[in-house]
Amino acid sequence: MIKAEFARTFGQIMAVMITTTAAAGTAWKTLDGKQPIIIAHRGAPGYLPDHTLEGYERAIDMGADFIEPDLVSTRDGVLVARHEPNITNTTNVAEHPEFASRKTTRTIDGVTETGWFMIDFTFAELRTLGAVQPRADRDPQYNGKFLIPSFDEIIALAKRRSVRGGRTVGIYPETKHPTWHCHQGMPLEPKLLGTLRRTGWTQRKSPVVIQSFEAGNLRYLRGKTKVRLIQLLDSAGFAPDGTMLPPTVWQSGAQSCALYSMQQPPTDFTRPESFAEIAQYADGLGPWKRFIVGLKSDKPGSALAGPTLFIEMAHAAKLFVHAYTFRSEAKELAPDYGGDPAREYAQFFALGLDGLFSDFTDTAVAARTQATQKSAVGN
Repeated sequence: MIKAEFARTFGQIMAVMITTTAAAGTAWKTLDGKQPIIIAHRGAPGYLPDHTLEGYERAIDMGADFIEPDLVSTRDGVLVARHEPNITNTTNVAEHPEFASRKTTRTIDGVTETGWFMIDFTFAELRTLGAVQPRADRDPQYNGKFLIPSFDEIIALAKRRSVRGGRTVGIYPETKHPTWHCHQGMPLEPKLLGTLRRTGWTQRKSPVVIQSFEAGNLRYLRGKTKVRLIQLLDSAGFAPDGTMLPPTVWQSGAQSCALYSMQQPPTDFTRPESFAEIAQYADGLGPWKRFIVGLKSDKPGSALAGPTLFIEMAHAAKLFVHAYTFRSEAKELAPDYGGDPAREYAQFFALGLDGLFSDFTDTAVAARTQATQKSAVGN
């Protein structure tokens, strides 16, 4: 059965045109046959600063199925939502002279950075700061107006909006640099699991998916919880001919932390064995979208090279696939899409993607609705 599944040629898969909508005239080609989920990547960063309650709420209003908080720890052990431990580019800390002396240099996963770091602030101190838009090409008018939320506040928001809206809004937390946090004496996992237990979200059917780029902490979590886990996959980019380089090797594992040993996920995703290995400890894969649809070269503005067998192989191993990150700006799109993000969504839906992370939830939901409607007409 599996052998037959993989026998499909690349040429057959590449015959799926970019303009093809999600399996028009057929059921969704997702692992469970249901429509793909839309994950609000960092809230609504296309419109508001990353990781704020206001951003998450905006994304829920737009129809997000899950909201995604990246979790880091404060000095007093509070889990909060920031993309990185370094808060220099995502808060207005540089405008606070009372914290000028806390600017320092640290090495995180092999990368040396200078700035202000979350672990040097208590939660109360953090609440004196405001979130800012880290991208220069997006609207800065809300800079400094919103607070940095705790994980508890994000869960409360998801529960409140689920009740109000009559639909379940899930959370999709990522443990950011977990081994590094463990080395600092502030492991993320015990507090994360404790919060989920208090919330009552401990089962596979709970509206929670935990994600990580590291395999060591996912294996640890697998032995502690039944909630769904997803292995994120990054890449070092492309060779000149467009061949994708292997996933990035996370450097924090020079030594293991107190809770778990540092382990790397497999790197060769042309082999079914890699998917089978991940299926031993995770429920899904969160690849950079170029694992699924590649490029012809490493040059900026390269055309698409066509789909790979990634989704088929993952599904054969019973792993769902949630790809990142989908953005609407023309410069973020391959030229094949003609500047229209809906065409990118349509292609990935047609390939059987189970879910995706988007900076623009409204555009993603609209594209999914369009694919659903066209599918219904086809039937």
